[in-house]
Amino acid sequence: MKIFLDTANVAEIKTAASWGILDGVTTNPSLVAREGRDFKQTVLEICEIVDGPVSAEVISLEADKMVAEGNVFSAWHKNVIVKVPCTPDGLKATKILEGQGIKVNVTLVFSVNQVLLCAKAGASFISPFVGRLDDAGEDGMKMIAESVVLLKNYNYESQIIVASVRSLEHAKQAAILGAHIATIPFKILEQMTKHPLTDAGITKFLADWEKAKK
Repeated sequence: MKIFLDTANVAEIKTAASWGILDGVTTNPSLVAREGRDFKQTVLEICEIVDGPVSAEVISLEADKMVAEGNVFSAWHKNVIVKVPCTPDGLKATKILEGQGIKVNVTLVFSVNQVLLCAKAGASFISPFVGRLDDAGEDGMKMIAESVVLLKNYNYESQIIVASVRSLEHAKQAAILGAHIATIPFKILEQMTKHPLTDAGITKFLADWEKAKK
């Protein structure tokens, strides 16, 4: 499973990239606004750090305007992926952009039916939001499992990006269920590196080393 970082914070991206495990980045208007920086400059800076897909989300709701935005974004850098919402206009824009050779990430996906339509429209990436599904009383990871089966059944080339990851369990289950990608907040990614027994083991090794030197 590939690991993307779900952030527009350049410092977090640099740190995760330095670990040698980062495959891409997803951004959205909320994440960019939180950083208080210029959108284009932020995306370009991220593209220089990470040699992988970097999602840049449109703000238009009409298909023709999404396509226009997508053409602008894709011209910024070869790694930019255009992110559109899962709506009829978003599907239409996906079909057009993918037909132009511009990769699309369809976001705000909450059902297997939506995954099917995104795949049929030719989306390179599809982003189901597991955390928000859980918040609504549904089983987000069950939807991921079903989506993975669906794509395999019909040999669709679309890749699932597990989004709205809220916990270590979400990250673990995404990998076990065979999702292609999980896009993970930095806080969760940092937690994935840790275990109490690792810390205890390091403490013991260092203590033993100090005794051996005496």
